Amino acid sequence: MKVTSFLYENQRFTKTINGEQLLEEDADLVIGFGTGALVSDPLNYNAIREKFPNALLTMASSAGEIFGKEVFDNTISLVAMQFDDTKIATSEVNIEEYANSFEAGKVLVDQLPKAKLKLIFVLSDGGKVNGSELVKGINEATANSVLVTGGLAGDGAKFEKTYVGLNQLPTSGKIVAIGFYGDKLQVSHGSIGGWESFGLERTVTKSDKNVLYEIDNKSVLDLYKNYLGKYAQELPGSALLFPLSIKLNESEDVIVRTILSIDEQKQSMTFAGDLPLGSKVRFMKANFDKLIDAASDAAANCLKMNAISPKVAILISCVGRKVILNNRIDEEVEAVSDIFNNTTLLTGFYSYGEISPLRPFSGCELHNQTMTITCLNEL
Repeated sequence: MKVTSFLYENQRFTKTINGEQLLEEDADLVIGFGTGALVSDPLNYNAIREKFPNALLTMASSAGEIFGKEVFDNTISLVAMQFDDTKIATSEVNIEEYANSFEAGKVLVDQLPKAKLKLIFVLSDGGKVNGSELVKGINEATANSVLVTGGLAGDGAKFEKTYVGLNQLPTSGKIVAIGFYGDKLQVSHGSIGGWESFGLERTVTKSDKNVLYEIDNKSVLDLYKNYLGKYAQELPGSALLFPLSIKLNESEDVIVRTILSIDEQKQSMTFAGDLPLGSKVRFMKANFDKLIDAASDAAANCLKMNAISPKVAILISCVGRKVILNNRIDEEVEAVSDIFNNTTLLTGFYSYGEISPLRPFSGCELHNQTMTITCLNEL
């Protein structure tokens, strides 16, 4: 397996990081993450397509791009991979053609061949798609029998329009799956948040999938404004500072949910995943050091699964972490690199939601505010 990463900015390729250098025409797969205005520009797409003429090419819009140990804005970060034995198949759906995200997730996976399927990597529109329902559909189609990771495309802190594309110009509403096949492929994953819960545990008393109206029979928007204080005027962006932890029942692990938008007229808040009626929630806040430690722990979990260091690690972190860490954002990427002993090529993006199992090789879940890592190598 050979991997090389490229940074594209100002309509040209400006930087390269070589793992094992490959010839661009020999690339089997290229995955790119970039600012929405750039990945949806035909000029940029055509330049990238021309550079990798024979590769499967998929790109998604981002809230920040990871290239090596650095985090960039207004660029496209690309990783090119050439495999010795691993085969690839792809699937694509448009959410506009399905009744709901659950059905879209099922069809997305059903279109992939199943024999020797080792990993499904998913990139989804981050605005029109209900991430919770998407992963439920994916899990039903896989019967939790294959590792599924990925993320929801981003749009900076604007939350307006996201883009995903497979072998064509990225557009809104698309969901892409890449299936990896073969016995020689070595995969591992990790996903950890590092946020702290505070305040009372509360109960969701009025919700509709990912739209939340009331907690403890009180307006959730009023509760958030009370907690945010002077930051209330900056909603919905300021709510990234205070996500919700959700526990569906006493036996389940806590999942984090982050806000996407608010509706003053309906007094509601839309989150990146479902908050079912009766589930238990608590407000959360950031601890800088714990966020960075969580990134290290996610990388360490990847190494526990395999004795050999991965050739490439795809990092998908949340836009909320980027807002919180601000000028310390490179530190969480550097922390991951340190765990891999600087031998693993790092790529990735800041997202509107991360897809990964809670536990090794169990069914996938939608996460928010985590550092989620997918690692690849060939034996």
